[in-house]
Amino acid sequence: MDANAAGLIRLSGRAAREQLANVIYVRASVEDPPLELAGVADRVTVVLPWGSLLAAFALPLAPALAGIRTLCRPEASLSVVLSVAERDAHEARRLHMPPLDGGHLEDLALGYAAAGFAITSVRRLDPDQLAAWPSTWARRLAHGRPRPVFQIDTRAVASSGR
Repeated sequence: MDANAAGLIRLSGRAAREQLANVIYVRASVEDPPLELAGVADRVTVVLPWGSLLAAFALPLAPALAGIRTLCRPEASLSVVLSVAERDAHEARRLHMPPLDGGHLEDLALGYAAAGFAITSVRRLDPDQLAAWPSTWARRLAHGRPRPVFQIDTRAVASSGR
């Protein structure tokens, strides 16, 4: 799911070449996912988001997290890998983000809970753990200059409104 169709075109071409039949690409904002996708996900993974999606998970922003929660079945897992280094300071200021560090990330529980997620762990990833993620960008960052990288794992909690 992406609000930018250009990225989806590139990815969908790759899926077609690799004959991946179980992939669906949707042009939509995270805050307003299509109703047809409500409750379909057992697992949602977000690796190294940027811009408004980074802010959604790092601040957190309730409308975006609630949109992600809409996609999830009860007990679905959500894993998010976040990183903002000193060289990303301009973007962090633009998004009004506090420094990503263990202290700030431990304080995210209330924001995630308001959207229907219970944080199960927050941990710092070393370069080998980052490189293990199936992402070209993750592997590239893992072999670049050292940077703080955190993984937030959560579970979608059942509620009467979901």
